Amino acid sequence: MAATHRIATIQWHIKELDIEYNYAKACNYIREAAAQGAELAVLPEYHLSGMVPTDPRWAIQAGESPQYLANYQSLAKELQICIVPGSIIEKHTRPDQTTIFYNTAYFISNDGTVLGSYNKKNIWHPERPFLTSGSEPHTAIDTPIGRVGMLICWDLAFPPAFRELIRDGAQIVIVPTYWTPHDASPEARAYNPDSEAMFVDSIITSRCFENTCGIVFSNAAGPSEDFLGMSQITLPLVGPIAKMGTEDGFIVADLDTGVIATAEKNYKVRQDLSSEHWHYAYAHTKSE
Repeated sequence: MAATHRIATIQWHIKELDIEYNYAKACNYIREAAAQGAELAVLPEYHLSGMVPTDPRWAIQAGESPQYLANYQSLAKELQICIVPGSIIEKHTRPDQTTIFYNTAYFISNDGTVLGSYNKKNIWHPERPFLTSGSEPHTAIDTPIGRVGMLICWDLAFPPAFRELIRDGAQIVIVPTYWTPHDASPEARAYNPDSEAMFVDSIITSRCFENTCGIVFSNAAGPSEDFLGMSQITLPLVGPIAKMGTEDGFIVADLDTGVIATAEKNYKVRQDLSSEHWHYAYAHTKSE
């Protein structure tokens, strides 16, 4: 059954390694979004400390992540709002005592319960020396706003990630991001200084159409020479229903899942994906 859900996507100029400033900023925006009737608030990737893994303080702050997750759970329960607190860098110790870091997104329900989590799988190449890729399948979760999937930033570039979520019934895909103009090399920017903005704009709308889903995208903001912003809520058929520039703040929009249902009726993507005769649903097997 089609429903309308009021959703907020939040962005601001994240201060590197100033975890208390960023946390306070996030909480203030979440409170304001809740006051405007938002059922869900989404924060950017790396929203607590920024992306500075070469600084020793970054690893120390990653060890503090459990307390911030618990704080967001309390806030969600207090405000009766669902929260995806962007991504949180988590510090883990393997049995061999090796320290690893995951880039993790959580979906917190409006009663404070963690309904699901996701460790970023497709790690952007400058991150690879510092982060460990998640190994779990892409799975959707049932939430108060429907069946939801979560991806993080560079996952956007990989259609199979969306396909797995859509085959598992995701209607809305939430994508916290820390995407900047400098993710394009100088050589790439020589062809088009705005190539990354073009990438983000085109790929989000394309993913909505080709998967008959909605996307909630939250990115870091700041001066336009260094940040993209462009946080948005996007649907098939109509494109972005709300979109930001590079300013600090948030937008709230009513996401009508009827648009998703109409797109599916038109394109029948999910119908094809669920067919036993779907021609891409095969696996190579090794002969004995």
